[in-house]
Amino acid sequence: MKHTTLGGVDGGLDVGRIGLGCMGMSAFYTGHTTDDAESIRVIHRAIDLGVTLFDTADMYGPFTNEQLLGRALQGKRDQVVVATKFGNVTDPARRSTRPIDGRPEYVATSVDGSLQRLGIDYIDLYYQHRVDTRVPIEDTVGAMAELVAAGKVRHLGLSEAAPETIRRAHAVHPITALQTEYSLWSRDPEAEILPTVRELGIGFVPYSPLGRGFLTGRIRSVDDLADDDFRRFNPRFQGDNLEANIAIVEAVDQVAAEVSATAGQVALAWLLAQGEGIVPIPGTKRMPYLEENVASDAVALNDEQVARLDAIAAPQGDRYPDMSTVNK
Repeated sequence: MKHTTLGGVDGGLDVGRIGLGCMGMSAFYTGHTTDDAESIRVIHRAIDLGVTLFDTADMYGPFTNEQLLGRALQGKRDQVVVATKFGNVTDPARRSTRPIDGRPEYVATSVDGSLQRLGIDYIDLYYQHRVDTRVPIEDTVGAMAELVAAGKVRHLGLSEAAPETIRRAHAVHPITALQTEYSLWSRDPEAEILPTVRELGIGFVPYSPLGRGFLTGRIRSVDDLADDDFRRFNPRFQGDNLEANIAIVEAVDQVAAEVSATAGQVALAWLLAQGEGIVPIPGTKRMPYLEENVASDAVALNDEQVARLDAIAAPQGDRYPDMSTVNK
């Protein structure tokens, strides 16, 4: 796999151009069908295929996804870049009054919990999962910077942060990567966020780069989803929105036929064509999909094909039922 660099300070963080999002192995998409043994085999195969960036968070499970990744990486720590996140409160009693916590004391306790669950001495890339608008970003990032000084963390990241927040955070300590949703299904970052991170030399990690599975073409109705799959409640998968959004997949399918690739591979190749320092993290818990996603690194789109994909209309519907915690 070809490599790229997230961030530019101290040489940045070298990673394979396609990472692996581990969330779905333990949460949200899985219902009661988790298979840790198979997920570990997928993680091991990803390493064999050249994947280096593995993405998790304390809220996935909660906690069980970090534990799963930690078990999978035993004896393989020096081959990988571990990214995890804090900030989304998992305790139901506390979450009712404070769903997001960016206080310095919470930062300090969160990192210790993640290190223990992952079974590692340091985290390569530590994100604030969502911005806590009740705490100045300078205070949160200042506490994160102390983790770097203590050797518990190597690089800092933000997730779903707005341009001004990114600038203020970066002034306190260099931010290596910004993570937010970006794909042919979610083009919002192009207006302000991508220009900001490029100006500041910050890498960009698109999550849900396959449109929560929609861009693969395998989902044409909510009936294709399990009863407890959270996508059933996503506005873009509902009613008239879903019908309109199928046109996006049909446009991707046309290019896929031209380059002898799958729709999902074309969606990932389009992201890689947006420039250096962009590392999508498609998630899967199944071996065939992992291998398909990784093979996207070799899919070449010409300028005319990229332009046609660029011209696809934006999807109908919000990204989440509640957009109040994103882009703060």
